[in-house]
Amino acid sequence: MTTTTVAELKQIISAGTPVRKPVGDNLYFRLNQYKVASWEFRYVINGKRRYMTIGNYPQLSLKEAREVVIGLSDLRDEGKDPLVEKKRAYAANLHTCEMLFQDWYKHDLEPRIKHANIPYRIYNKHIKPILGELSVGSVTPLDVRNVLISIREKDVPTICNDALMYMKQMFRHAIKLGLIDSNPAASFTTNDAGGVEDAKSRALSESEIAEVFRIFRENISSFGRDNYISCCLFLMLGVRKSELCEAKWSEFDLDNGLWNLPKERMKTGVPITIPLPTQALTLFKILKVQAGFSEYVFPARRASKTPHMGSDTLNRAITKCFGHEAGRKVQPKNLMGDITHFSVHDLRRTFRTLCAKLGISGDVAERCLNHKLKGVEGIYDRHDYLEERRVAHQRVADALEKHFDLKSMSPYLS
Repeated sequence: MTTTTVAELKQIISAGTPVRKPVGDNLYFRLNQYKVASWEFRYVINGKRRYMTIGNYPQLSLKEAREVVIGLSDLRDEGKDPLVEKKRAYAANLHTCEMLFQDWYKHDLEPRIKHANIPYRIYNKHIKPILGELSVGSVTPLDVRNVLISIREKDVPTICNDALMYMKQMFRHAIKLGLIDSNPAASFTTNDAGGVEDAKSRALSESEIAEVFRIFRENISSFGRDNYISCCLFLMLGVRKSELCEAKWSEFDLDNGLWNLPKERMKTGVPITIPLPTQALTLFKILKVQAGFSEYVFPARRASKTPHMGSDTLNRAITKCFGHEAGRKVQPKNLMGDITHFSVHDLRRTFRTLCAKLGISGDVAERCLNHKLKGVEGIYDRHDYLEERRVAHQRVADALEKHFDLKSMSPYLS
């Protein structure tokens, strides 16, 4: 057996040269390129050579590493694969729903879906307070029902449906790991959560646009200047909420009237260059002054988890105009009268409706929204329609300008 001393290990670390040194009894000392020292156990089972890291040095001493290897060698001699047993032990230690969620998020959600932050946020806000500290095996359908009831009371049906979907997936993950035999959320349907969601079709009429922006202007001190400008831009450009709220100045070429949205920020994963109408250029130049030294077009105006406008900021401001403000016992006055409630995404739908009303072709309008063309046409038509989109955006902006009344707003925007 090769004899290695602590002094020799210290010399290897001091030299700093990456090495994998046998210590004896299938134990290896490894120093990687980042000068991190660790222990490895190498073994053969079922004719396959395997190795596993058992700890870092000096947190795990030479003596302790040898003791660990003795135990792992015993497992191998019994015909058990130490790596497999290690994974089993890890799964068995996922005692609580909080631990289960973190494992599901790391090993399933993050690698699989683009916007894993959405289920993470819903879990932390709505599911964790009720299930987080419960052991995985103790969760019953009644506990799941309590989660759904608590969300339903907040009158957010879409989130309630999403929470149910995430709980079903999370407990299916637990079944895969052998932690439970049945899914406590399996029997629940959308009828138990937020109900069947109708396909949204809300688009503002021209008269509604005029009235809504008049109300925004009359209440600009409470509605907010940034919120007013963003609503104007959403209607002129038809972009998604995150695309504008998280925009950086590095994406803009204002001299040439272009906004280059990178694929990393696109829901479709497809980059697009958006031609800016003259009215939008005016607003972006105003925003540039207001942003100061921030890299974001809409920097956060108060302490926030994000350095840019929050994902719910504008919807909350709009909802407040309809007489609803979360967390307040005394609700604000409904300023909107008989106008039906709308969201930021409805402004994107309104843009598409305006395109149709102005006679802009469907292909051009769909490309303005950065939608993929369907069927064979989508496969063969690679034309970007940049110039056609430039004309389309300008026509929409020209039609909307009288409703925005930017001249009367100039004292607020300067």
